[in-house]
Amino acid sequence: MCQNLALLLSCFLLVGLSACNKRETSSRAPRDVCGLITLDEIQTTQGSPMSGTKNSARSDGGFRVAQCFYTATEFSKSVNLAVVQRDPGHPGKRSPRDFWKEKFDPYRDEEPKTNRGDEKEQGPAPKKIEGLGDDAFWVPNRFGGVLYVLRGDAFISIGLGGTDDEETKLKKSRALAQKALQRL
Repeated sequence: MCQNLALLLSCFLLVGLSACNKRETSSRAPRDVCGLITLDEIQTTQGSPMSGTKNSARSDGGFRVAQCFYTATEFSKSVNLAVVQRDPGHPGKRSPRDFWKEKFDPYRDEEPKTNRGDEKEQGPAPKKIEGLGDDAFWVPNRFGGVLYVLRGDAFISIGLGGTDDEETKLKKSRALAQKALQRL
């Protein structure tokens, strides 16, 4: 189940809240997501020259997901940054903070939630990260992991490519998240 959560959250951010009534927006995100972390900061952190950025945004279910894909010359070292906020044009009943609580509160005490009866979830649980935003979790996956950081009524995710181990990717993700949070 924990792996399913990681997959769900990754898909949620990468696909942009897929659902029947999904709509792609052609307008730019309310804020310049690619401006939250500079190419130079990504390049310094990843140790690879960057060749550009691609900004995109989608809305669905009252949420707006704005993403920036930082393309590295060594493509495997590319970085994805996403910001999830309320969609001012299509407000929903749930806020990003409500979504956050639903997904991460079961892991607050670092104890996996049981699926049915006394069965424990398979795979590593999201790891609580202290001292970052209002709340933060590292969600491990087979590529290393994704860092999710809540701030106010929005949250960001940062996924790094490359061959670094999970601990190094978490350290780099944390450094980039701190830069993004300063500009959010």
